This record gives sequence, C-alpha cells and structure tokens, in this order.
Amino acid sequence: MPRSLVVKVTCGSEDAERCNQAFTVSAAAVAAGAEVSLWLTGEAAWFGVPGRAEEFDLELAAPLADLLGAVVGGGRVTVCTQCAARRGIAESDLRVGVTIAGAAVFAEEVLGEGVQALVY
Repeated sequence: MPRSLVVKVTCGSEDAERCNQAFTVSAAAVAAGAEVSLWLTGEAAWFGVPGRAEEFDLELAAPLADLLGAVVGGGRVTVCTQCAARRGIAESDLRVGVTIAGAAVFAEEVLGEGVQALVY
C-alpha cells in the first residue's frame, strides 16, 4: 500500500506551473491508490470556490478542474482557515467535497506515521 501523501500548494495563477504541479502530483497519487490530502493555502485557497479552478489555464497541462475533481473524488481537499478568512471565503462558499481547517489539523496529518509531505 502506498504511503499517505499530504500536499500543500501555496500559490495560484501567479505561479501557474508550480501550482499545477501540486495538483498534478496529488491527482497522480490518488490514481496510484495513495491516501491523499491536498491543502489549498495562500492564493490557491480560491480553487476551493466553484468556478475558480475552471478559470485556470496552463498550456500543455491537464485542466486544473479535472485534477481537483480527481483529488476531491479520491482524497481530501482542505482550504487553510486563515487563508480563507483573509479572502472572505466561508465554508458555504466552497465546492462540494472541500472543507476548511487550520494548522493543528495540518500538523496532525503531516506528523502521521509513514506520511510524505510536499509543499509547492
């Protein structure tokens, strides 16, 4: 059984390649059967809101909305509490399957036995 993977993406469209890489790795890990938790922080918090991932475009990359859908469907997607608050994003604003949680939950996830954490 693959290890659990926690991915934190700290950027949005302003650093499109790095952002897309986090979603690509997360979706690939879900497809490989890993337990995946994707954290949306900073400007990436906006991708927890319906329609935002659909607006993202990066040439020669899988659509971000498809990658996000794969992770929502087979893993967990969480928006950082403080990041959401700074942007006026409430739990009711989020797409189905996305939640809001804070640093304590993130720390608990990354400190788990056999967890691999990546930050983009």
